[in-house]
Amino acid sequence: MSYEKLTEQLIRHEGLKLKPYKCTAGKLTIGVGRNLDDVGISKDEALYLLSQDIITARDELVRVFPWTLELDEVRFQTLVNMVFNLGISRLAQFTKTMSLIHDGDYDVAATEMLDSRWAKQVGNRAIELSEQMRTGSYAS
Repeated sequence: MSYEKLTEQLIRHEGLKLKPYKCTAGKLTIGVGRNLDDVGISKDEALYLLSQDIITARDELVRVFPWTLELDEVRFQTLVNMVFNLGISRLAQFTKTMSLIHDGDYDVAATEMLDSRWAKQVGNRAIELSEQMRTGSYAS
């Protein structure tokens, strides 16, 4: 059974909104009438969104800092995590940290990561990520 016509009809009736909005009943809604207040999203949907967001963060990191592709997996993924959290424009403001990472001075870079407003805001996340940058190993 094909749902093509039904899909087209529902999009026409509900609209296609790529950002959350309040529907006529006052419910937070997204997409094609997905009621986030009452229905939410499934774990599979959340993981799919996460996988897409990781790809976006990775692509932004490589676009702005192409040399990061030469890093080991853990340090590269540490920076992807930071882009995911901060956005690429805010990570780009970590000029000293990024220069130290580029030069392979991971110990001082890790210290610089902790000496930031971001570290104060995210607490344990910053501690874990700075340790990964320092050691090149995932924190357990």
